[in-house]
Amino acid sequence: MSLFGDPHFAWRNAQSALNSAGPQAARIEAYWWLIFAVSALALILVVLAMFYALFHSRRRSDLEPEFRPSPKLERSRGWVVGILGAVTGVILLGLIAGSFATDQALESFTAQDALSIDVIGHQWWWEVQYIDPVPSRRASTANEIHVPVGRTVALTLKSHDVIHSFWAPNLTGKQDLIPGHEATLNFRADRAGVFRGQCAEFCGYQHAYMGFLVVAEPPDQFAAWLEKQRAPAMTPANPSQRRGQEVFLSRDCALCHTIQGTEASGKTAPDLTHLAGRKTLAAATLANNPSTLAAWIVDPQSLKPGNHMPSHLQSVRLGGDGPSGLLNQEDLQALLDYLGNLE
Repeated sequence: MSLFGDPHFAWRNAQSALNSAGPQAARIEAYWWLIFAVSALALILVVLAMFYALFHSRRRSDLEPEFRPSPKLERSRGWVVGILGAVTGVILLGLIAGSFATDQALESFTAQDALSIDVIGHQWWWEVQYIDPVPSRRASTANEIHVPVGRTVALTLKSHDVIHSFWAPNLTGKQDLIPGHEATLNFRADRAGVFRGQCAEFCGYQHAYMGFLVVAEPPDQFAAWLEKQRAPAMTPANPSQRRGQEVFLSRDCALCHTIQGTEASGKTAPDLTHLAGRKTLAAATLANNPSTLAAWIVDPQSLKPGNHMPSHLQSVRLGGDGPSGLLNQEDLQALLDYLGNLE
């Protein structure tokens, strides 16, 4: 069974630096295998030398310990040590040269005709903005980066609060996000798939659950997806969804979240304009389906403790819709119907 029940999350696309899907990750993978081969060979030689010494000493157990070897034997052993030291030095220099060549290849990766995307790290989620010279053609999403196969992507990385680190091992190396500074990272996906990424710099309580997905798809599918993201949210189609929109706009949801085409314009939490079209919730922590969405709304602290979304557990338990503005079961269901319509 693949992660979240989605066939795209099969092992072939799992988060792994040894399963490259782009030229930069392939460079890193090739260097990793070089280090692995050298290390494995060194381990084998050391183990063989150890067994040789053990069995050789058993066969010569009747001999007296050699406290003062002959000058000739000393010289021969010195040559052996010197040669082994020189070989070790050459190997280390080769690994350094390989590291330098890999870094140069990553830095020289061109960004001509690149797709420009801003990625902003928050505690503990990712804001994704698709840049366009025409402001009305820009699009925003969260925790999910769609890219076209075969086209270079130029990321501009920023942090909203503390140091984060962007790492999509199937596609490229790590890049830190430092508050007050912009960093850039270019990569290209050469095959379609859904690849998981992760914040790779400890950034607080929920650092381990600050993931994201990179969805690489054919150019025509990507173009259709991006055009859909530029559109405002879908209009409620029935009374329940209309009631859910009212619930969303009249409570604290609209203070933090944005839904294009409505009065909700909060900037401190993920844009929910096309929430229903995403694969996961809570920064790739939960599958995006009605049951997990309901659990997240009611009590997000039980699923991702310390996150900045307030809990509505007490509201749902108490019910009612009086002066306290509590969220009852009917309002919760209407809210789920509305959010489930935002594709």
